[in-house]
Amino acid sequence: MESVQATKQRFGIIGNDPALNRAIEKAIQVAPTDISVLVTGESGVGKESIPKIIHSLSHRKHSKYIAVNCGAIPEGTIDSELFGHEKGAFTGATQTRLGYFEVADGGTIFLDEVGELPLTTQVRLLRVLENGEFIKVGSSKVQKTNVRIVAATNVNMFEAIKNNKFREDLYYRLSTVEINLPPLRNRKDDIHLLFRKFASDFALKYKMPTIKLTEDAIPVLLNFRWAGNIRQLRNVAEQISVLEQTRDITPSTLKHYLPSESSQLPAVIKTSKAESDFSSEREILYKVLFDMKSDLNDLKKLTLELMKTGNVKDVQKENEGLIDKIYGQVDTETQDAYEDLEILSIPEKNSDIPQNQDTDSHADKYHFAEEIEEEETLSLHDKELELIKKSLERHNGKRKLAAAELGISERTLYRKIKQYNM
Repeated sequence: MESVQATKQRFGIIGNDPALNRAIEKAIQVAPTDISVLVTGESGVGKESIPKIIHSLSHRKHSKYIAVNCGAIPEGTIDSELFGHEKGAFTGATQTRLGYFEVADGGTIFLDEVGELPLTTQVRLLRVLENGEFIKVGSSKVQKTNVRIVAATNVNMFEAIKNNKFREDLYYRLSTVEINLPPLRNRKDDIHLLFRKFASDFALKYKMPTIKLTEDAIPVLLNFRWAGNIRQLRNVAEQISVLEQTRDITPSTLKHYLPSESSQLPAVIKTSKAESDFSSEREILYKVLFDMKSDLNDLKKLTLELMKTGNVKDVQKENEGLIDKIYGQVDTETQDAYEDLEILSIPEKNSDIPQNQDTDSHADKYHFAEEIEEEETLSLHDKELELIKKSLERHNGKRKLAAAELGISERTLYRKIKQYNM
């Protein structure tokens, strides 16, 4: 069995932290088996090195090794990428395509960011883990594959399971052995070693002298939080190597390239506020709907009372408050829409109707809905016919004046006359 130190040298892993050494030791131990492995740790800690170690030390080392970034593949195409598809399976599928599980048969697949997989794909992956079977998109034929799966994620899997974003059974299938890589801030003795390694690499790459930290700058480097871990440290080393003319880096120079600690704090998202806003809008909508229903019921009662008594003046006097409430909510555009729905009304002010009509001049601005309960439809039609006849007689058959008095358009009145064969 290869030693931890030899493995680190072989794969260019820098550091002597006990947690890092333990992770590498576990990778060496599980490599000869076909056990599924889940690598966990924050973004930027170097999780991609572990599956390479496992594959290179396994009996599959001469077969294919495929690394797949699950978070970078669109949800609509990830099934096709992993399992392949048949010709004509979907728009654009002009030919049959082999998926990664078919191509890597006998080898190893590294599923990076496995926590980002859609739930439907998780079901397919679970079947591969359980019995090595998969079905291409657009096919009904079951195919077999012999693939070793190593997955990695920076997601809190138990939180994802709790929120129904990841299947619990799949998690336990993937994490037969779980290898956790520590964050860089917990490896303080390794931080300066890594910085010196990166500084040397960039000096060689850009053909310039190597940068070096002064003694008082080293504590600044070690005490920084490094939220982006090794990836962030590498970027800082590259920036300083390229931009600084002076090769000795002081604390003030180093701090210039380190983001403020406050900017690294995780953002607190108040989901309760969004939920509260949504709840508030929903309550307002319900209130509006209930008010509209109440107004409609009042309008029905008022219309029925008017149709039964025929005395506009008495109805107006008894229901002044209700009429004002209803009328105040009706604008010109709503009135035009009501006309097309065959709404009857008392004439409006400033109409062309002569002022000596029987209709009260103060009440002529109020509109009433024709809508009533279904069982009263016949009596309403009779009343409507009677009102139309009276209005036409009063205006000597002039449809324009009769329509204005009834509060409907001439077109609607013409349709009524034709409907009743008047």
